[in-house]
Amino acid sequence: MHERKISIVTGAAAGIGEAVARTFAREGWVVMVADINTEDGERVAGEVTALGGEGHFVHTDITQLDSVQALVAQTLARFERVDVLVNNAYPTGSPLLPTQDIVRERMQRSLTAGFAAVHEAMQAVYPAMARQQWGRIINMCSLNGVNAHAGTVDYNCAKEAVRALTRTAAVEWGRDGITVNAVCPGAATSAYKVMQERAPQMIEQINQLIPMGYSGDPERDIAPVVLFLAGEGARYMTGNTLFVDGGGHINGVPWKP
Repeated sequence: MHERKISIVTGAAAGIGEAVARTFAREGWVVMVADINTEDGERVAGEVTALGGEGHFVHTDITQLDSVQALVAQTLARFERVDVLVNNAYPTGSPLLPTQDIVRERMQRSLTAGFAAVHEAMQAVYPAMARQQWGRIINMCSLNGVNAHAGTVDYNCAKEAVRALTRTAAVEWGRDGITVNAVCPGAATSAYKVMQERAPQMIEQINQLIPMGYSGDPERDIAPVVLFLAGEGARYMTGNTLFVDGGGHINGVPWKP
């Protein structure tokens, strides 16, 4: 296996995706920084290079499946292989709504961006990974789906569908040297921080239910686990969901604004 891995990280312009990109950079890897946000994406790509890796920004809109295909095609055209795929991106900004109020367009958009885009990216990297008999796919999922958090049924469904996709691909692709795992993080992302400002008491209650007492930092707590899954040490792990949440899944930590 090549020492300098070629990686694709979607949603890498901020949050967990940015943390993963920076962590891969410190290993000297190539990181294709895929995001819809050009300004922040180019910034992160520059940081990847400054940290010792090689960063390239690729404007990617996961609501458009052709854009996902183009991301992988551009990577393969440049480097002729993909070693690591991290499916992290998800469109933000949807208000919390009960199941009965989720309109068809919102559900379809969530399933396209949150599930179909992941499937497309996995399909696109599969031939190259299978040829080299080595590949790592890490799909970012969510405790929202596992614990059926209220107000985000479209997101929950998309993320749980990705967990089923993860397990199925793991069964089918194991003999090709490809591992496929999911991570359900409990992280202090930008959405978390917004909620912390709006409902500090709720956040405090959540943190009290987390055995380790806090929500994780994307770079210190979440990204190192993704790095592990992307490396040789996880060669015999596939089809798993890793709860990187300070133990929050044990108590079924609620998210009920």
